Amino acid sequence: MGFGGDLKYSHDALLKLQDWELRLLETVKKFMVMRVKSDKEYASTLQNLCNQVDKESACQLDYISNVSKSWLLVVQQTEQLSKIMKTHAEDLNSGPLHRLTMMIKDKQQVKKNFIGVHQQIEAEMYKVTKTELEKLKSSYRQLIKEVNSAKEKYKEAVAKGRETEKAKDRCEKATMKLHMLHNQYVLALKGAQLHQHQYYDTTLPLLLDSLQKMQEEMIKALKGILDEYSEITSLVTEEIVNVHKEIQTSVEQIDPNSEYNDFIDTHRSSEVIEQEIEFDTSLLEENENLQANEIMWNNLTAESLQVMLKTVIEELMQTQQTLLSKEELVLELEKKIEESSKTCEKKSDIVLLLSQKQALEELKQTVQQLRCSEAKFAAQKELLEQKVQENDGKEPPPVVNYEEDARSVTSMDKKDKVSRFDTIRHSIAGIIRSPKSMLGSSSFFDVISTTEKPLSEQDWYHGAIPRIEAQELLKQQGDFLVRESHGKPGEYVLSVFSDGQRRHFIIQYADNQYRFEGTGFPTIPQLIEHHYTTKQVITKKSGVVLLNPVVKDKKWVLNHEDVTLGELLGKGNFGEVYKGTLKDKTPVAVKTCKEDLPQELKIKFLSEARILKQYDHPNIVKLIGVCTQRQPIYIVMELVPGGDFLSFLRKKKDELKTKQLVKFSLDAASGMAYLESKNCIHRSGHCEDNL
Repeated sequence: MGFGGDLKYSHDALLKLQDWELRLLETVKKFMVMRVKSDKEYASTLQNLCNQVDKESACQLDYISNVSKSWLLVVQQTEQLSKIMKTHAEDLNSGPLHRLTMMIKDKQQVKKNFIGVHQQIEAEMYKVTKTELEKLKSSYRQLIKEVNSAKEKYKEAVAKGRETEKAKDRCEKATMKLHMLHNQYVLALKGAQLHQHQYYDTTLPLLLDSLQKMQEEMIKALKGILDEYSEITSLVTEEIVNVHKEIQTSVEQIDPNSEYNDFIDTHRSSEVIEQEIEFDTSLLEENENLQANEIMWNNLTAESLQVMLKTVIEELMQTQQTLLSKEELVLELEKKIEESSKTCEKKSDIVLLLSQKQALEELKQTVQQLRCSEAKFAAQKELLEQKVQENDGKEPPPVVNYEEDARSVTSMDKKDKVSRFDTIRHSIAGIIRSPKSMLGSSSFFDVISTTEKPLSEQDWYHGAIPRIEAQELLKQQGDFLVRESHGKPGEYVLSVFSDGQRRHFIIQYADNQYRFEGTGFPTIPQLIEHHYTTKQVITKKSGVVLLNPVVKDKKWVLNHEDVTLGELLGKGNFGEVYKGTLKDKTPVAVKTCKEDLPQELKIKFLSEARILKQYDHPNIVKLIGVCTQRQPIYIVMELVPGGDFLSFLRKKKDELKTKQLVKFSLDAASGMAYLESKNCIHRSGHCEDNL
């Protein structure tokens, strides 16, 4: 039973324990100060009594009686008792009280050092497992965009036949930066994983065990102080002897080894399985060439890998040298403390060694941190060496076949798209006015009448929903939908469930035609309708066939044109919140999502709408709909005229009656009870009501 194994998640309880013990020591010190003062005052009072008696004796009769002899003996013994009490008070002040004062300072320092080291390793843990990874991930996403942009420009150059080599060079440089950053991210991830394991398995338990060790040492020192206090203050009278026997008995019951057993049992940490740090696969959504947890070795990274390996080896050697010197210092300090312990004459003299023992524990903590760094560098070295040795003597492969990439995608201007849609609608209108002369069958007429609707009105078009949400909608063989790409706004993607996999195909646009690899069509609806009705494969390589269009939930779908934004109400976690109006003049609240937010935050934004769809209660703000046909995405909700409940209460606190407050409480409780019945945890710091 110990701190390291049982109190990993009880940091607050440990701080409270140390505060309680410091208050206890201050109480013991205050008691001893008062005892020294009272003993001195008592000795002084006895001496004054004796002096007064002597003065009064001078006025008495000249003869000496037996009574006066006895009385004189009483006075003499009282004066001797005064001297004994004064000596005891001085011994108590210079002995136990002085050592207790030193111990309180040491204990305050132990607490301060523990908090400092804990904050340091916590900060390092957060830095390695959160801050540094998030920074790399942010750069990762930026470089993905730069690579894709460079590829687009290269393809444009190829299409135009101008400056292709210059565009290709930029594309290579952007790709090299991405791959090098990918390697840094993989290495940092490996280091973070090891750091996390070291933190919970070794570093934090070692810190807690060192704290327990110092706590137990101080309990041992306190026991010595109280033992000495008992000896000094013990007198020979039967009543006092009985009192001090009780004190001595209680002191003997102090056992540093079992002192914290009850505390540990009360605050034992529950078992928590720490989530393993893993490669963020969302980084790879827009690039299929990179592999999670895999070092990339190619013509762009081969040289940098050698440099990385050399740097890691140097850092590993330096860490190992520092670790060796620190371990030697630990052995020297342990030997010094052991020798000093043998020279302690009294039990309370152990207080004099506490500062050295604290220094030893801090040194051990430094050694543990160095071992963690050593393990991290060793793992990174192994990862790099394995990749370098696997490809020793081989020619690094090229990264991209630029000619094939150039033929695959051509960018499209949004304004051109709008004008082309208008032209298409006019041509279709002409066809519908002469169905018998221009169309061969009623079934084909049905197809055209469906494809005449613009893309945004097609049932299978889901707008700017995230890739992950689109994948959740695809459940059966042949399920398909079309969405706007999150990574490249203005570009459209066909998402299909085929052979147990969710596949995503960029809809190509070139020469005023939309296509995959075969026949082109002037609009996306016509392209999709062609593949859906003819069951022609999307690409020969994939063999994917469209069988079941996934229809969007029209109950909740709104167009951006259906909502008019008004005044700014505030800012949320994902963007601004506006007061708005629907076409039927219904006032609403509109939450907007920033277009430049990371993919995972956009997913969280829309997940709020999915959750609200499930709720229908008079005391819960209602979802009216979502606008996902284009960006920015809107969540349209019921407008609460009174604003948030907390601000309302603060503003109207002097006007509200008890009956109103009770009604508010009932409404809030009703809403929260409803959420609880739906297994929902409300994360906000205040609730909202229909005010």
